[in-house]
Amino acid sequence: MNDLSEPIEMESGNFRCGYVALVGRPNVGKSTLMNRILGRKLSIVTAKPQTTRQRIAGIKTTEQGQVVYIDTPGIHLAAKRALNRYMNRIARASLHDVDLVLLLIEADRWTKQDEHVTRTLSSIDVPVDLVVNKIDRVPDKSQLLKFLRNEVKTDRFNKVFLLSALKGDGVEDLEHKVLKSLPFSRPFYDEDMFTDRSERFLAAELIREQLMLRLHQELPYALTVEIEEFNREKGLVRIGAIIWIERKGQKHIVIGKGGNVLKQVGTQSRRALQELLGEKVFLKLWVKVSRDWSDNERALKQFGYDD
Repeated sequence: MNDLSEPIEMESGNFRCGYVALVGRPNVGKSTLMNRILGRKLSIVTAKPQTTRQRIAGIKTTEQGQVVYIDTPGIHLAAKRALNRYMNRIARASLHDVDLVLLLIEADRWTKQDEHVTRTLSSIDVPVDLVVNKIDRVPDKSQLLKFLRNEVKTDRFNKVFLLSALKGDGVEDLEHKVLKSLPFSRPFYDEDMFTDRSERFLAAELIREQLMLRLHQELPYALTVEIEEFNREKGLVRIGAIIWIERKGQKHIVIGKGGNVLKQVGTQSRRALQELLGEKVFLKLWVKVSRDWSDNERALKQFGYDD
């Protein structure tokens, strides 16, 4: 990583810059890969599918160039509710006006959803590279090569990369070759920027991550977080957030016995926010009901899910 105290040579003749979309079905490791590339926590990560709901840009600037990685929601076949349809729209919209698409799949696992995403990509006029993630889970590499040849049919893709986003294996090689594939251009963003998203957005995401980590079954998909207050005063950041749920009966689950769940969420969220902001944080959480918000287009826009 470059020393930001020294100016970067950014003449368009030797500096590359472009947009790269990370796409794939839910839970293949798109957010983990982007966090690994950036060297910091940006996209929230849980073991639950569809953790990522909105497009988020991660900006990596070096002496050689600037790559704007677009983390997208997982493209999925079952999109019955308005929120799911929104996520599919956002993911597909991210395929346009980019210089390269990285399609992520899991090593030794090819599903109908993977094939669906691949067919979706076949209609766009952008190079598509295949990124086979989680190779650390397949110790027999001959089995992996057979899987790629017979099930994935890798000849459909521009390039193929094998890596482990979690452990970092193969990520540096991917970054190097991605940068080489981008056009010569001046940077789109200042060199000290790492995302195009606001602090309010990142705060809401970090709180939602803690909720998803602690709540089970379908409840994490029935909630969202809205930042109502975000103010700085005398070395302190005051944040007030509403946790919206869909049913009155879900309220006691989110709060927990004696408020223990909400207290744990608040404590861990505050720590994550202080690490992100580098400042002391005072966090207050409320739980409110917005009936069936995830299947209501008007409510989605109110909570920031806007095309």
